[in-house]
Amino acid sequence: MAAGRGRDAGGVSVFLVVVTAALLALIGTLLVDGLGRLRAVSRADALAAEAARAGGQAVDPARAIEGDGLVVSPPAAAAAAQQYLAREGVTGTVTVTGGSTIRVTVTTTYSSVFPPSFTRSVTGRGQASLLHGVTTPED
Repeated sequence: MAAGRGRDAGGVSVFLVVVTAALLALIGTLLVDGLGRLRAVSRADALAAEAARAGGQAVDPARAIEGDGLVVSPPAAAAAAQQYLAREGVTGTVTVTGGSTIRVTVTTTYSSVFPPSFTRSVTGRGQASLLHGVTTPED
């Protein structure tokens, strides 16, 4: 037997293996949970942006035909955006500003992995602005 070694030789390395495995499991679980939440926020943002674009398609035909400018009909834009959100199975709020800007806020949930059965609320925001013109936006 070499000098300085006793019956405990290797005891620290077993402890290190057990602690390292536990830490890696914890880090892995938190990483999966964090990435899942990030994916849920990204989806909420995408849904809000698409709903805003859908609302932006509701141009007021009377004003456009008369040449008074290209603006959305606020009730029609809000209805189109809400219809898109309902089709995707989420809820949100729609705001039409100045007849040319549609803002949508979507709220949905994310069920976390750690701790199990823990639900978090995530919010996504999107905006669409009505622009027209050949090379640059016109009024």
